[in-house]
Amino acid sequence: MELITLNNGTTMPLEGFGVFQIPNAAECEQVVYNAITTGYRLIDTAAAYMNEEAVGKAVARAVADGIVTRDELFITTKVWVQDEKNEETAYQAVKTSLEKLGLDYLNLILLHQPMGDYFAAYRGLERAYHEGLTKAIGVSNFYPAVLANLCENVNIIPAVNQVELHPYFAQTDALENMKAYGVAPQAWGPLAEGKHGIFTDPEIAAIGEKYGKSNAQVVLRWNTQRGVSIIPKSVKIERMKQNIDIWDFTLTDDEMTVLNKKDLGHSEIIDHSNPAFVKALHGMKVHP
Repeated sequence: MELITLNNGTTMPLEGFGVFQIPNAAECEQVVYNAITTGYRLIDTAAAYMNEEAVGKAVARAVADGIVTRDELFITTKVWVQDEKNEETAYQAVKTSLEKLGLDYLNLILLHQPMGDYFAAYRGLERAYHEGLTKAIGVSNFYPAVLANLCENVNIIPAVNQVELHPYFAQTDALENMKAYGVAPQAWGPLAEGKHGIFTDPEIAAIGEKYGKSNAQVVLRWNTQRGVSIIPKSVKIERMKQNIDIWDFTLTDDEMTVLNKKDLGHSEIIDHSNPAFVKALHGMKVHP
């Protein structure tokens, strides 16, 4: 597994395992345990996924079984919009996540959305960082202008910005903006949530055939070659194994260009500029 060094010196695997949309506790615990057994060392969850307890149980089980040590794992979670009210609510959200996960520290904590008073909430993350509750802090879904404004006004530059990144929404300008501030990009939805015929696209398939790889493997490799960390998700062990088996081939510049040209320039999954969407996220509660 390749590693990247974040702007505070912390190392993070370039590929991890996401647990979005696995709300069933028993299933999530088993899936995360299987992912760790398969070789994943970065596990990405969030308060809004409602499965932090299950992730924590899987981690504890894997450690108890001698598969991995805690220090070999990189655990990420996120503070939800509901707790992005002020410094104290965000800080307490970090402590709540630690309790649910059953951990002494996090490797990375992110603000999940650029909503609420995210400047005050970010100060809560800075406080958690200074107290050793997390090894690094960052943000998620912060588009270029929003990220730049944050970086110009905080004491600790975010280590990571987790955003939608796949061939059909490549966000090249966003990557350049992150690079300028020393923020590492991380892709949620690196397989475009199965949209755009990504698993059957003939051009991607032709590239994969050359290397004996699937469309998914080609797409994941494309992102990592751009320096983007990825967190694909699957509940099936065979897919987990396939998704992590991308480190034995390298796409040529021409092949990278083929995928680059698929960029639509916009997301067809979410729209942060839609007031109804913003209102909906504010209405979603993760606790009373």
